[in-house]
Amino acid sequence: MKKRSFSKRLGQWALLLRWNKPSGRLILLIPAGWSLWMTPSAPPPLSLVLLIIAGGLCVSGAGCIANDLWDRKIDRQVTRTNKRPLALRTVRISTALGLLFVMLLFSFLIVVSLPAASSALCLGIALIALPIILIYPSAKRWLALPQALLAICWGFAVLIPWAASESSLLGGVPLLSCWGATLMWTFGFDTVYAMADRNDDKNLGLKSSVLTLGKKAKKIVAISYALTSIFLAIGAHWAGVGWSFWPFWLIASLGMQREILILNDSVLSISKFGRHFKNQVWIGGLILLALILGRIS
Repeated sequence: MKKRSFSKRLGQWALLLRWNKPSGRLILLIPAGWSLWMTPSAPPPLSLVLLIIAGGLCVSGAGCIANDLWDRKIDRQVTRTNKRPLALRTVRISTALGLLFVMLLFSFLIVVSLPAASSALCLGIALIALPIILIYPSAKRWLALPQALLAICWGFAVLIPWAASESSLLGGVPLLSCWGATLMWTFGFDTVYAMADRNDDKNLGLKSSVLTLGKKAKKIVAISYALTSIFLAIGAHWAGVGWSFWPFWLIASLGMQREILILNDSVLSISKFGRHFKNQVWIGGLILLALILGRIS
């Protein structure tokens, strides 16, 4: 009986950390991969890749917990989120705070485990990122474009891996391009994700890029994806990525725009918005594969 009870608790903790939804974890790790494979030192050593993956999982988990702590009362009134553990009260607030501390502690330990020449710089970047990550979930209450703040959070997934690899943020055009691509991509896919909550957010008096942009939202997402492709192309060119990158880049760029055309269907459901999010994981992963092939070709 005790084993079953403990197993149930572990299951609820996994739901709180969103470990049952790998797409949300991968979509954070993909820009980190772009960054590592655009650096002058690429290909990165396996040890660094594993540390970045572990750090991304811990930071992502911390962000999910912080989000649910902020939104536990709101989540109960939103169709997409009303089954989350804190909304259902299947996890105590004290337990969530404890898990948040554990995730942040693991994140800290991973940062100080990075190469000695870069760990201090990475720790400084992480300390700048932390308050933004923890404050972001409140943005829908006071910021007209909360998805823009999430994009800034995602940008740190580019800066920390680059700093870990190069012991510097003097990356020039490749780093700036990778960072810009990540911001544009994140704003785009999270704006689409917010479309699923449009009516609930409006009824609750919350803010989102979808409500702020109105009928222009899809057009802005298409522009965001186009800028993502352009920034990635500029970064790859300046980084000297090989020819094998470009066919995959073209397919991914067309795929992003195709996803916008699908959103013009007259009948849309929450599942379609979720499918768009998952498809961005595949598209972003294709670009990462292109960078890897371009570096080793």
